Amino acid sequence: MNVKKKELLGLLLLLSVMWGSCARSNAPLDADEALDYCAHQVERALEALQPRSYTMMPRNILAGDTQEGWNCREAIPQEWCSGFWPGVLWMAYDHTGDEALRTEAERYTASLEYMASRPAYDHDLGFIIINSFLKGYELTGDAHYREVALRAADTLATLCNPTVGTMLSWPRHVGDYGGHNTIMDNMINLELLFWAAENGGGNHLRDLAVAHAETTMQHHFRPDGSCYHVAVYDTLTGDFIKGVTHQGYSDESMWSRGQAWAIYGYTMVYRFTRDERFLTHVRKVTDCYLQRLAATSDDNIPLWDMDDPRGTAAPKDASAAAIVASALIELAGYVEEADAQRYRTHAEQMLADLSTPQYQCGESSVAFLRHATGHHPAGSEIDASIIYADYYYIEALLRLHRIEE
Repeated sequence: MNVKKKELLGLLLLLSVMWGSCARSNAPLDADEALDYCAHQVERALEALQPRSYTMMPRNILAGDTQEGWNCREAIPQEWCSGFWPGVLWMAYDHTGDEALRTEAERYTASLEYMASRPAYDHDLGFIIINSFLKGYELTGDAHYREVALRAADTLATLCNPTVGTMLSWPRHVGDYGGHNTIMDNMINLELLFWAAENGGGNHLRDLAVAHAETTMQHHFRPDGSCYHVAVYDTLTGDFIKGVTHQGYSDESMWSRGQAWAIYGYTMVYRFTRDERFLTHVRKVTDCYLQRLAATSDDNIPLWDMDDPRGTAAPKDASAAAIVASALIELAGYVEEADAQRYRTHAEQMLADLSTPQYQCGESSVAFLRHATGHHPAGSEIDASIIYADYYYIEALLRLHRIEE
C-alpha cells in the first residue's frame, strides 16, 4: 500500500471515530428531572418493601423477573451490598428534603451498626459503612454516626498487612489465590480510613490508606493504564506474585467495573492527599477507559468487559458507567479547564444515555437502571438491575446538579 492510500485510510478512520463520538452525545440530560425520577422510584420501592424488615436489603431485579420490587438479601453476617440501599435513601432525602425518606434511611442504616465492631469479614465493610453511616453523617451531623464510622475504620484496618502494603480483600480466598489478595474494588474502601484519620481516628489510618494506594498503583496496572482485578502477593515477604481476574473475561482483559473502581478510587485518594502522583495516575487510567470505551461500545455505556470477543453483542454494564460518571464529575474539579470540560462532557454523555428509556426501568420495575452486569463468569446478575448501579447513578446526578446550581 502506498503512502497516500495509507494517509487516506488514516483520515477515514479518524473521521469515523469523530462521527462515532458525535453520535454518542445527542441525548439531552436534565439532572433535576432525572433526580425526580429516582425519588419517584424510591417511593415505589418502599411501598413494595412491605412488610418491611430493616436487615433485608435490596440487591437486584433479574432479567425475566416478573415482580416490580427488589430481590432482597439479609445483611447479616455481611452482605457486601447492604450499604447501598441506605445510601440511596440518604441521597433521595438530600434531593427532596422528605422527612419520611430520612426516617427510612435512619432505620436501614441503624440495622448495620453491629458490623462496625465485629471482626472484619472482608474489605467490603468499607463499602457498607461509607454508603450508610458516612452518607448519614454528611447530611445530619449525627455524632453517633461519626462514632460508628470511626469504630468501623479501626475494624477495617485490621485487614492491612504492613509487609505487603495493602489491605487483604478476601481472607477466605487466600488459599485459592496462593497468597494475600487485593482486588481493585478495595480502593473504594480507603475513603473510610482517610475520613477517619481526619475525624478523630489515628494518623496511622491515613498511612495505611496511602500505602495501599501506592502499592496498588505499582503492581495492579499494566503499562497502558488498564488494571488487573486481583493482585496476589506473598503473605510473608510482600512480593508481588501475579495479576489475575475474578470477575473479568480473562486475566489480561479490561473488566469495565474494575477499571471504574480504579478511576473512582484514585480520584478519591487525590481528594484526601493532593498528591500529584495520584492525579497523574488517575488521568492515565481514565483516558485508557475512555479510549477503550470509544473503540468497543456503540454508546457511552461499556460492555461488561471490553475484551469480550462478542463485541457489541456482549452484555453491557450500566453500573460501570454510573461509577465512572460520578468519578469524572469530581475529577473535573482537579484538572485544568480543557480536561475539566472534557471529563464533564463525558460524564454528562454517560448520564444522558443512562437516563434514556433504553437504560431506565421506568414503570416496569422500581429500580432506576437496567442492563448492569454483576459476576459474569459465575453467570450471576447478568443484564440485571443491581443496587450499586442505582447508588452511583443518583450520586453522579447529585454531583452534577450541585455544579449546575
